[in-house]
This record gives sequence, C-alpha cells and structure tokens, in this order.
Amino acid sequence: MTAAITFDHVTKKYLSLSGETTAVEEFDCSIQEGEFVGIVGPSGCGKSTLLSMLAGLFGPSSGEVRLFGEPVTEPSLTIGYMLQQDYLLPWRTILDNVCIGLEIQSRKNAESIEYAKQLLREMGLEGTEPKYPHQLSGGMRQRAALVRTLAVRPKILLLDEPFSALDYQIKLQLEDLIVQTLDKYKITAVLVTHDLGEAIAMCDRVLVMSTRPGRLKNVFEVPEDIRALSPLDAREHQSFHQLFRQLWEELQDEE
Repeated sequence: MTAAITFDHVTKKYLSLSGETTAVEEFDCSIQEGEFVGIVGPSGCGKSTLLSMLAGLFGPSSGEVRLFGEPVTEPSLTIGYMLQQDYLLPWRTILDNVCIGLEIQSRKNAESIEYAKQLLREMGLEGTEPKYPHQLSGGMRQRAALVRTLAVRPKILLLDEPFSALDYQIKLQLEDLIVQTLDKYKITAVLVTHDLGEAIAMCDRVLVMSTRPGRLKNVFEVPEDIRALSPLDAREHQSFHQLFRQLWEELQDEE
C-alpha cells in the first residue's frame, strides 16, 4: 500500500552569508492515509521545514519527499496548511474569507459555497457569514481559518502550532473539533507542536526529532485506549501520563 506521505532520506541545507546550515538530515519516515502524526522536538530542529517541504514551498537538498507515491515538486492542491495565525483578510466577510481558496483554484460555485457554509455550521460558526474578522473572538477566527483550509477538500492537512496563540480552554475545544473533523472526512494530518500533551491527545503516533540538524530520533505509538478518547478525556487517562513522561525524558536528553 502506497503511503500518503513519504520522507525518503531527506536532508535540507540553507545557505546564507554566514555559511551553510543543515536544518534536517537524513529524515526517513512514512505516514499512512488517514493517519494523524505529531512531530515534536527542540526549537530550531527543522519541524516546520518538514511541513514546508511537504507543502512544496521548497525542495530538499537531497533525498525525496513524496505524496501518494509522487515526488513533491511544487505546491499541491491536495495539501491544506494551517498556521499559528489565522491570516483572515480584514476587508472580507467570514464567508468570503473561507471561500478564498476556492476562488484561487477557480472552484467557487453554488455547491462549494454550500459546503463551506456546512463546515461553518459544524465549527459552531453559523451566523458569522456576513461578519468581519474583527467582530469575532480569537478562537472563532481560528475556527474560520480551519474552515478556509478544509473548504478546498484537502487530502492532507498540515498544522503548524495552530493553537499556540489561544487561551487554554479554547485550545482544548479546537483540539476536539479538529480530531472529530479529521475522522469524519478521513483526512491525513501532520501536527507540529511544542506541546507534548497536545501531540499525545490528538495523534496516532508522535515523532521525536533531535537538535539541529534535525534527525528522526524516536517514534512513539499512542496507545489505542488513548486514541479512542477525545483529546480532553485522553489527558485524564493513566497511559497519557506514562507516555508524556517518556516523551519528556526523550526530549530532556536533547537539552
């Protein structure tokens, strides 16, 4: 079975006036369709670099990145990318904001607009369609950003610390919402985060990276008894605390 995502001995180097920096080195990993994988590691270890290569923003210096068996050579319509900030355009209504990807792809029509409205309802944003971003709370804006990402029906969702700017309660609510949505629409996802609890509560596997140059140091399977729970309930399970301790100790070795 062809993996949804493959990193095949990927190395990424950056050149600057001060010299050459290796951000990621010999990163080797496969992610199956429908899987939700978290990536944790020290700051600067190349986590976001991996997502950028997946999104086709730039290529590896060596090795190969593949989506469904095909090399990534440019940005792909199968990818949805959600960042730390919502980046909603202040002069557009919420409905117009969530449909912007459809416009760019020339896919905005009555059917796709109705799908976007359905997603807004599922995210608890019904009635916000004519409003502007400044009229919404931070949590509502981030949910609207998620709808914008999902409206183009991506097969793969990339999440680069999407909850880091939110209050803890809102963050937990969004974690639940995203897990439910990914499960409903069978979307493969990769989450980059510094929050170990978030990675355990949301993901099927957690990849641990070393300090720069970032290598794949270890892989932890999240137990089925945790995965069967919502992210909120998962945090109360005994297995959660055991895995948290393992991840913590793994990362402490990198300090």
